[in-house]
Amino acid sequence: MLEKTYRPGEVERKHYENWEAAGAFAAQPGSGATPYTIMMPPPNVTGSLHMGHALTFTLQDVLIRYQRMRRRDALWQPGTDHAGIATQMVVERQMAEEKLTRHDLGRERFIERVWEWKAQSGGTITGQLRRLGASPDWSRERFTMDEGLSAAVRKVFVDLHRDGLIYRDKRLVNWDPKLHTAISDLEVEQREIQGHMWYLNYPVEGMEGRWITVATTRPETMLGDTAVAVHPNDPRFTDLVGKSVLLPIVGRCIPIIADEYSDPEKGTGAVKITPAHDFNDFEVGRRHGLSMINIFDRDARINENAPAAYHGLDRYEARKQVVAAFESLGLLVKIEPHVLMMPYGDRSGVVIEPWLTDQWFVDAARLAKPAIEAVEQGKTRFVPKHWENTYFEWMRNIQPWCISRQIWWGHQVPAWYGPDGKFFVALTEAEAANQAQAHYGESVSLTRDPDVLDTWFSSALWPFSTLGWPEQTDALQRYYPTDVLVTGFDIIFFWVARMMMMGIHFMGEVPFKDIYIHALVRDEKGQKMSKSKGNIIDPLDLIDRYGCDALRFTLAALAAQGRDIKLAEGRVEGYRNFATKLWNAARFCQMNDCQLVPGFDPAKAGQKVNRWIVGQLADAQARIGQAIEAYRFNDAANLVYQFVWNSFCDWFLEFAKPILQGEDAAAKAETRATAGWVLQQILRILHPFMPFITEELWEQFSDSSGLLINAPW
Repeated sequence: MLEKTYRPGEVERKHYENWEAAGAFAAQPGSGATPYTIMMPPPNVTGSLHMGHALTFTLQDVLIRYQRMRRRDALWQPGTDHAGIATQMVVERQMAEEKLTRHDLGRERFIERVWEWKAQSGGTITGQLRRLGASPDWSRERFTMDEGLSAAVRKVFVDLHRDGLIYRDKRLVNWDPKLHTAISDLEVEQREIQGHMWYLNYPVEGMEGRWITVATTRPETMLGDTAVAVHPNDPRFTDLVGKSVLLPIVGRCIPIIADEYSDPEKGTGAVKITPAHDFNDFEVGRRHGLSMINIFDRDARINENAPAAYHGLDRYEARKQVVAAFESLGLLVKIEPHVLMMPYGDRSGVVIEPWLTDQWFVDAARLAKPAIEAVEQGKTRFVPKHWENTYFEWMRNIQPWCISRQIWWGHQVPAWYGPDGKFFVALTEAEAANQAQAHYGESVSLTRDPDVLDTWFSSALWPFSTLGWPEQTDALQRYYPTDVLVTGFDIIFFWVARMMMMGIHFMGEVPFKDIYIHALVRDEKGQKMSKSKGNIIDPLDLIDRYGCDALRFTLAALAAQGRDIKLAEGRVEGYRNFATKLWNAARFCQMNDCQLVPGFDPAKAGQKVNRWIVGQLADAQARIGQAIEAYRFNDAANLVYQFVWNSFCDWFLEFAKPILQGEDAAAKAETRATAGWVLQQILRILHPFMPFITEELWEQFSDSSGLLINAPW
């Protein structure tokens, strides 16, 4: 007999253990069934479950449970990401409490320490995914730095380098002066700040009393200026193009150039060009063949390329002294308040410096071309469709991808340097030594490149490296390409686009047929959740209070395409009440002996109310399946809700009561059998959304000893 009250905590633990013990999540490659594959976006190994995870993994689990019940060979491939900088910072913070730095340990011992940390703490996120009811094939769990995936990374690097798609170059990167590494655009947080605009006069060479005024928010960078740009059609400067200005303080003559980058309507119409410290200026510098003078060291202090008086100064101290020098020379025109966007490192919290440095790059433009065509030709489809535009816009204007990072935790670049700085890219040091011997004519000592690869480089290989590539495994042939990628819009550029590029290049096929982009989970007022606002809702707290099923159903019911989710705790409580309603309906059926009768054919029901509920169920079942397959999760959840609460509980059971209490034995028997049969069908269609309560009720009502997770839809 069912308990009076549903207790999710006990039930959830029991059934998850049962599912795992039964191997219910495992793919069935030998089954002959059509494969259905989803790649789990690998959460950072440092991570813990947040509401964004709860949404994306709930939606993936709905799809995988549904397709499993539709008798597809469903593989949900799990794993975690080594999360280079994030993980290194966690371990370094831990060591700081022991008054140690990574340099005290040295690279090898530090990396051992990170692996030790991973062994102890790296499973937190996967344990929390189990609490969410996620049903990936845990037997296939991968880690982006396990040996198989590391081998794939090395091969991809070597092959792309051989094909001219990876190269070493001196370019501007986002430099974090605290972490001492290049970082990706994703790791740069743009913050609006109240700053200033300084207007500075540069005297025109050979034209006494003639100045050109530039406006800048970063006056210290003038120490590295190599030109002043004006618009070619700006009449104010026509006579100055081709002439030079004498750069104050430095005493360097720099040209006045015509370039459309300069906007006549903005500032003074003349722009100081510092190619080594501004991304736009870098492109201007390349167009005009300008010198690129790097004035900062890795700590963002002034280096020896600036006048001696500034050597070693912090950039902001240098700013004060540069402004003071202009003022004393009578060349400071004015200072105005100015609101600007400032780039900060999302982990270090310091201002990021565009810095000219030697790094490894991927020629992303060449890889992007077939990835653009694949979406244009419909080989991969974005849902909602409008996200294609975001993808196209970025891919058609894609820049070289900086893939090297100056940290220790990650995939070390497979390149070795000879005594003269020439590098040799190879899968192993022995291969590099052979290349070097062939080049130098003798055996030489090689030094490995100390840099590691951007975390997104290994993540880009996820759809095929997890299946065994570069080996041509059975799993790779069976499960690639995958069916759908479910992810948030914020990583279309950083992950989705790169998986498309790498998948097509190395596999000759797109990595997924569909890309479902879900919205953001916000608070009930529509505000983005953040620590600073104090409005973060912890999914594990909600699971503790209301049960996992209530949270899952809430997220699915609110996951409308193209609309952010406003999450209020009251909604989760409401769907907990829905679970209670179902539980009470099941208790009613149990108390009235409403069980599925072997051989019962619902199509032959004679009672009007029984025929009605059977018809309602058939309609709901079809529409729910269609909605899930179209990624209309909110429609599917709401259809289930309306059928269970309204059609079954409020109408059918109420109409059934007088029959069950009446004297017509045949009508009673048919109604009991119908109620039992419909309840079983409800458990099937609700299972992908609410797996725990449905499995518990199935255990009580099923006519078989099997698990609901394995039952057909």
